[in-house]
Amino acid sequence: MFEFLQGFAYGLFLSCLPWFLIGMVDPRLAVPTEPPSRWQAILRYWFIVPFVAFLLWLTSLWGGFGPSFLGWLAGLAGLAVEIPVERWWRRWRRRRDDKRRAALEAAEVRRQHAEFERTQREDGVAELDPAAPPVDADDVVLALCRAKRSLIDTRRTDLAAQADRLYSRYAHVLDVLDSKFDRRELTFDRSRSMVGQVCLTAADNLNAMGSLAAGTVGIDADFVRRRLKQTDQRLHADEREALQQRLDLVADTERRLRDLSARNEAAMTTLDNAAVVMARVETDRPQAAVAADQALTDLQRFMDKAERYGHKA
Repeated sequence: MFEFLQGFAYGLFLSCLPWFLIGMVDPRLAVPTEPPSRWQAILRYWFIVPFVAFLLWLTSLWGGFGPSFLGWLAGLAGLAVEIPVERWWRRWRRRRDDKRRAALEAAEVRRQHAEFERTQREDGVAELDPAAPPVDADDVVLALCRAKRSLIDTRRTDLAAQADRLYSRYAHVLDVLDSKFDRRELTFDRSRSMVGQVCLTAADNLNAMGSLAAGTVGIDADFVRRRLKQTDQRLHADEREALQQRLDLVADTERRLRDLSARNEAAMTTLDNAAVVMARVETDRPQAAVAADQALTDLQRFMDKAERYGHKA
């Protein structure tokens, strides 16, 4: 054992010179670290490896003096084996660290996204799952699911939250109608039909928002802004003009999205008013029909405005 160790120390020490010369010519062949440099080759083959060989030689003297031939061969081949193994180990560790870092960053992005959605979501708002609509979903709820899916596909979850809010108000108004009117009454049919029309109009707005957002989904506005901030002469005037036009497209799309979002907010306000008015109705009093008619008038007024907006668009 000590003979092999002594021979290994001699072989390792003698192999330092050729590996040092290789490192001076091309550090990538002799240095397994990234990025390789000649200073690392000098440090490794003039100090570290000779010191390790010296320690092994001192340890082997406990068995006397008599290096083995196999130890010599193993020492000469030791660095040729160690360098590829260390290079593989370092790359594997770097890949592992990159994956771990990417996972942490993705988790942080998801956490921030969830936090943002929580701050944007109203209390008591039910969440629609476009992939699994409610069992009793009617045409209005299905339309909202489709609209939400189109917005999610364009990575605009901030706008998709409006579908949840509209669904919650739609369900609430229907619950109020069920509690206040008999399903056989004409007022119930008229109210339900108009509430459905308001929500379908809002769903059409959401679909339009999804189409608008899909048009700019491939434009990285942050990248364009960074490029426009560059004052280097290498940024050609034609390129700067093209980047500005691209940014103008994003700005115009965002303006249209805000307009459609404002219309949906108006629709939700109308549904809230209708729910409040219907909840105040006492069906056993003569004024009940008057209050219900007032709520229907508000809904009809909103539908007329929505139709005019549609013609203007």
